[in-house]
Amino acid sequence: MTIRDRYAPSPTGLQHIGGIRTALFNYLFARSKGGRFILRLEDTDRTRYDEVFVKNLYDTFSWLGIHWDEGPDVGGSSAPYIQSERFGLYKKYALELVEKGRAYYCFCSAERLDKIRAEREAAHSSESGYDRYCRDIPPAEAAARALAGEAYTIRLKIPLGETTKFRDQLLGDIEWKNDDVSPDPVLLKSDGFPTYHLANIVDDHLMEITHVLRAQEWLSSTPMHVILYKAFGWEHPVFCHLPMVMGQDGKKLSKRHGATSIDEFRRHGYLPEALLNYVALLGASYEEGREIYTPEELAERFSLDKLNKAPAIFDYKKLEWYNGQYIRMKSDEELAALALPYSIAAGLFGEAGTEPGAEQRSKFIAAMPLIKERLVFLHEAAEKLRYLFGEPAIPAAEEFIPKKADLAQAIRLLKLGRELVKPLAESNDEEAEAIIKAAAEKADVKLGDLLMPLRVAITGSRVSPPLFGSLRILGTERALARVDAALSGLGAT
Repeated sequence: MTIRDRYAPSPTGLQHIGGIRTALFNYLFARSKGGRFILRLEDTDRTRYDEVFVKNLYDTFSWLGIHWDEGPDVGGSSAPYIQSERFGLYKKYALELVEKGRAYYCFCSAERLDKIRAEREAAHSSESGYDRYCRDIPPAEAAARALAGEAYTIRLKIPLGETTKFRDQLLGDIEWKNDDVSPDPVLLKSDGFPTYHLANIVDDHLMEITHVLRAQEWLSSTPMHVILYKAFGWEHPVFCHLPMVMGQDGKKLSKRHGATSIDEFRRHGYLPEALLNYVALLGASYEEGREIYTPEELAERFSLDKLNKAPAIFDYKKLEWYNGQYIRMKSDEELAALALPYSIAAGLFGEAGTEPGAEQRSKFIAAMPLIKERLVFLHEAAEKLRYLFGEPAIPAAEEFIPKKADLAQAIRLLKLGRELVKPLAESNDEEAEAIIKAAAEKADVKLGDLLMPLRVAITGSRVSPPLFGSLRILGTERALARVDAALSGLGAT
């Protein structure tokens, strides 16, 4: 048997962490078994559908590097893969259930249904859902009314007084009283549109889906789906309801916890590899003590037996750690290419949106080693390197003064540092370290005290990328000019 699973989003919103985790687990499971991963667009909700969300779906998965074997854009043996292009199928199968006596025509108007709902609310009744008013209309009479043009829906006839049983790959054996299932749910609406439940089951069957991996929030719908499969006489796929993704407050991950749409993570400067690696571990385990995996390694190790029943907690700090790790794996050229768009947008090379010239681009690449170990997000590169591409403001005098020193001592130290600018700028890190240490010993001052005023003069801050590398990129002339400007600002004579 060839494993076939799917990601079947409704294009009614932006792609988010929960959906990406579902897609990723289906993708990894199919790859781990040599199976087929399918994309299907469930676009029956036309009131909230928007082409913007379809584009966002394709853009997101392209960025993440997840590719399906069959789908709207690549085709496949089960095409079409967009539900709005399959409407004829759904009516055909809904009518088949009516003929089998497993579904029926319902002629109740929206006004009648609203009236029942209002009466129940007024009476504080515990009853909910449809009252099965049309369930016992003789089939011949119902068919004649439908044929005569009376508006109708088609409802599933839930077997009463029975229990629906199924096995979940993660949660084990599940039993659900049919009395607790939504009473005779609509399968086909009066406008001919299928409901989610009908279209989902028909498509999964026709597309030969063997495994349905989806979030646990869908568990309550599964008894109805199993009933539908039995009504058709079809074998249902293996169900596996994935653990929920929660915020650190124990509630379902949402906007109140921060960025959850993938677009927000992209804008903030996360790498797709970091996001995939971290999301793949939300509710799953691979190797004890190991945290970094390539997509190929994740696929090799993924197993439904390694999923956790407990909800997964989304930890932004842990994701930031992953992002930093993947940033440090990049070559200088790769990191520069990734960080450049953010730096252009931030106006590092002039006004916001200004492209760098050839010399600026070379300098930007050369500066990557200075910040690679310090970056958490790609967007941080611009602020960390701004002192290299423009003249920083001269800080207040107290910023130059080491602890337990005064302004006069800071000026003395900066003058001493000025004499070291040229040799430091022309040396590698090891040589520069030896030069500065020797100068500090000769002047009988602490190494940190000697470095601080020079660092502030060169970078405009006490906290900055490495000083020696900064001097090499700036060059002796620009560095000396900054020191002289600082000395002048401090009132040195």
